[in-house]
Amino acid sequence: MTETEDPGRTRRPDSDGPPAPLCVVAVPVRNEVDRIGACLDALAAQEGIGPDALGIVLFLNNCTDGTAEAVAAILAGLPVRVRVITRDFAGAQAGWARREAMEAAAAWLQEAAPGAAWLQEAAPGAAWLQEAAPDGVILTTDADSRVPPDWVARNLAALAEGADAVAGRIALDEAEAARLPDALHARGRLEGAYEALLVALESLIDPVAHDPWPRHATRSGASLAVRLSAYRAAGGMPALPLGEDRAFVASLLRADARVRHDPDIVVVTSGRLDGRAPGGAADTMRERCAVPEAPCDPRLEPLRAALFRFAWGRRLRRLHATGRLARTGLWAPWLRVPPLEAHRIAGLPTLGAVLVAIEAASPLLAARPLRPRALPRQIRAARLVLAGLRRGAQGVGLLGAFRPSPARPTLGRASEEAGNA
Repeated sequence: MTETEDPGRTRRPDSDGPPAPLCVVAVPVRNEVDRIGACLDALAAQEGIGPDALGIVLFLNNCTDGTAEAVAAILAGLPVRVRVITRDFAGAQAGWARREAMEAAAAWLQEAAPGAAWLQEAAPGAAWLQEAAPDGVILTTDADSRVPPDWVARNLAALAEGADAVAGRIALDEAEAARLPDALHARGRLEGAYEALLVALESLIDPVAHDPWPRHATRSGASLAVRLSAYRAAGGMPALPLGEDRAFVASLLRADARVRHDPDIVVVTSGRLDGRAPGGAADTMRERCAVPEAPCDPRLEPLRAALFRFAWGRRLRRLHATGRLARTGLWAPWLRVPPLEAHRIAGLPTLGAVLVAIEAASPLLAARPLRPRALPRQIRAARLVLAGLRRGAQGVGLLGAFRPSPARPTLGRASEEAGNA
């Protein structure tokens, strides 16, 4: 393994330059000679934050297509500080590369704490920056993505409102998306419509104060931001070969971090079918082209199961908030969680850890992904229930049509047993 760092774009704490930046963007890069320029131009064009308050870490791993040379040619013209790390490692994979990039970003933030005077100089009049990131913020995106000019500012604004981490949405590059098969677009529209309905239903049934409606359900490494303290508390980015971004957000939630899914943060990313990470978005799209009836994402479950999950999430939050989660008879029998496991779960230190453990232990909360052919019917049903819930009391009766099968204890029966939990 070899590692190099470009000293020409790095200012050390003992230099005459400013201290460590307020925000550092971590970008894992592998063979992106055609896209890295657009990525860096977009990051360098951020508005609402001074260039010295922003830093970029480029983690070039196993690049063989001239990416390193392209980066070297671009750096001289960028107004922001950039640290370039180059590694060749036979065991490289997507999660490892993102973790290494984010760890380098965290180390940079910790070199020197930005003070109030520094913040005023970096962004005059923006005192909210200190509220958003007293210990610094790590952001991450992909080398084949282009962030909007207000990307950093919007993420900081969400953090200033109380979030510990922020997840943005992604949109495919229009030119590349136009070359994808029509059938893939049609399926994508159905999945997107159903996911939006499920998110809206969850927001009504099991609302979360720090992540209010409107929100989304995307958790992509193309757009994540996290306070340094929350990053450390969650154990950092997991070095997984696939799905490291979702696993990281799951770790944040287990630690009770306040994660905001901001619908106004949208990053444009590649719509290619020849991806760099095995099992990533490109492979998923290619599989769906080859196998149109491949299962949907696990979060797209049948409406009946989703409503059951949302209703129990609400009840479990209330039990935890009132200190009654330890009375496992109020919930464990109805979710078929064995008594010993229920007692263990009730003793976990955070609500997030409790919810994850209950989902893992309950057969009634097991994931049941849909096939694409089921989506139109599920969409119609979800629209009916959502309209009823938005009308108020009339929606309560509609939920009865989607109760779990008779073999399961229903929420109504559990409510009668538990009283006003």
